[in-house]
Amino acid sequence: MERRDIEIFLTLAEELHFARTAERLGVSGARVSQTIKQLERRFGVALFQRTSRQVTLTPVGSALREDVQAGYQRIQEGIAKAIAAGRGFSGILRVGFSSPLVGEAIMAAAEAFRTRHPDCEVRIREVHLSDAFGALRTDELDLQVTELPVQETDLSSGPALLRDPRVLAVSSGHPFARRDSVTVEDLARDTVLVPADAPEYLLDALIPAQAPSGRPIQREQILTSRQELLTLVSGGAGMAVVGSQATRYHARPDIVYVPIADLPPIEYGPVWPVGGQTSRVRSFTTLLRAELDR
Repeated sequence: MERRDIEIFLTLAEELHFARTAERLGVSGARVSQTIKQLERRFGVALFQRTSRQVTLTPVGSALREDVQAGYQRIQEGIAKAIAAGRGFSGILRVGFSSPLVGEAIMAAAEAFRTRHPDCEVRIREVHLSDAFGALRTDELDLQVTELPVQETDLSSGPALLRDPRVLAVSSGHPFARRDSVTVEDLARDTVLVPADAPEYLLDALIPAQAPSGRPIQREQILTSRQELLTLVSGGAGMAVVGSQATRYHARPDIVYVPIADLPPIEYGPVWPVGGQTSRVRSFTTLLRAELDR
């Protein structure tokens, strides 16, 4: 298998979606489909089971993924080491995170990065909700892992590295607190609290502007921190759409987290200034992806 064939196969095995695989690798959907068909003809066996609704690995495809993944990861690590040796890694890499779940993964990746590049210091800091990209723009951060999408002309972003199912945070006295789940239609029944000054395109991606019935969803941009969010929600000032990680990191007796049945997970990915994808940024992102794939 050629290196590109391996990348396409492993990415499709992870995404289980042809369009997302093509987007992530920057190739056409036809290229992905053609590559998989060629591999299946070469091996004489189906690697994926395709229906109109889903893509799944066959037993042979699953076994191949396990066999290829470890070797490919070693190749990638070897290439990264060679690049590091040739270019030299020193100085400071400044990495930002916007949620506890991402922060935990970044901490683990930082340990691996320090081991591989002992002459390069990693500094980690939280990014506040009220100033999503300020630290990148003032050269206080080299890399940030944050909510997607990011559609800023001066910033570049990579593919999603982590996905977190959405839940609705409500006070324990809220009518929804007794529900097993809610829908987007339910969001139109109360104020939804959102970060202050967040870009409109990001708000639309996280919380639709209107329910399926056409009713507007009232989004109030007042939040500046997670603690403020928890305080306002617990006081009944409104609801908030958050990642399910909140049940682990922000469990409180006065707040209930209710699954949202018809919204996809929140996606998190790497963001860096245009022209700022240095070898250190690339190496750290590779290590972060490897950490999340464990």
